[in-house]
Amino acid sequence: MSLLTLPSDLISAEWLAKNINNERLILLDASWFMPALKRDGKAEWQQGTIAGAHYFDFDKEICDTQSRLPHMMPSANKFQQVLQELGINQNSAIVVFDRLGIFSSPRVWWMFKSMGFNNIAVLDGGLNSWVEIGGEVKSGKEYSGSKGDFTAQYQTDFICDKQYLLKAIEEKSSQILDARPQARFLGEVAEPRADLRSGHMPTAKNLPFTDLIENGKMRDIKQLKAIYASLLADNENIIFSCGSGVTACVLALGATLCGYQNLTVYDGSWTEWGADIQLPVVK
Repeated sequence: MSLLTLPSDLISAEWLAKNINNERLILLDASWFMPALKRDGKAEWQQGTIAGAHYFDFDKEICDTQSRLPHMMPSANKFQQVLQELGINQNSAIVVFDRLGIFSSPRVWWMFKSMGFNNIAVLDGGLNSWVEIGGEVKSGKEYSGSKGDFTAQYQTDFICDKQYLLKAIEEKSSQILDARPQARFLGEVAEPRADLRSGHMPTAKNLPFTDLIENGKMRDIKQLKAIYASLLADNENIIFSCGSGVTACVLALGATLCGYQNLTVYDGSWTEWGADIQLPVVK
C-alpha cells in the first residue's frame, strides 16, 4: 500500500469519502465539551461516530494526569505508548474531527504536531459534515488490533509555559492572541472556571476562535488571511492562548493555513494565568 499524504492541515468530508478505505488512514474522534454543556464525548462516540474512528481522550487519558490544570500535554513517552496501542504507525495518515464542527479537534492536531508528526489533518465541519454527505456512522468500539510503531519526538517550540510567556511579554518578542470571547478578554464577565481573575495578559490581542468559523467550518483562506493580517506583523512570533489550551489551537490551525510560522500554544492558558496572582492581568 502506497503512502497516503494529506493534502492540507484541513480536509473536506468529500476528500475523506474518497480515501476512507485506505489502510494507512486513521480516524480520531476528539469530541470534547465545556463542562457546562454536561456532554460526554466518549459516550457519544460509543453511540455513533465515523465508522472505524478511535476515541482520543485528551482530557482524561492522553494528558498529564498529575497536573492540577486540565488536559495539559502528556510526556512524549506517554503519548507514544498510547498511540502505539491505538495501532498508529509512523506512516499513518490521521484525520481528527469533533461534533461541534471545529472546536476540540485542532487541539489533537496540534498535539501531534508538537510530537513531531505532520501527516495529520482536521476534518472541516467535523462529524456533521460527514453526516451531511451521507457518510457511514457506526457505534465506536475500543481498538483491539496490533500495536503500531509511532515514535514521538517532542518539539519544544510548539508548546510554552507561563515563564516563557511572561518573558515574551517583558521583551515584547511575540504577539499573544487570545481565543476567548471578547467579554471574557475585556474582563466584563466572570470566567466560567471558579477562582480565576478576569481580564487578559498585557500586550495580548483578542481573536475569538468563533471569528474564524462559519456554519461549523473554517472561513475561506482569503477571509482568514484578512483577519490575521489585521492583528499581526509579518514574520512575527505568535503565542496562542484561550481558557484551557483547546480553542487556542483553532487559532493555530487558522494561522497555519494562512502560512504563518513560529507558532506556539500556551498550554496552561487562562486557567493557569488567571489563577496565579503573581502574574500581571489587565482589562
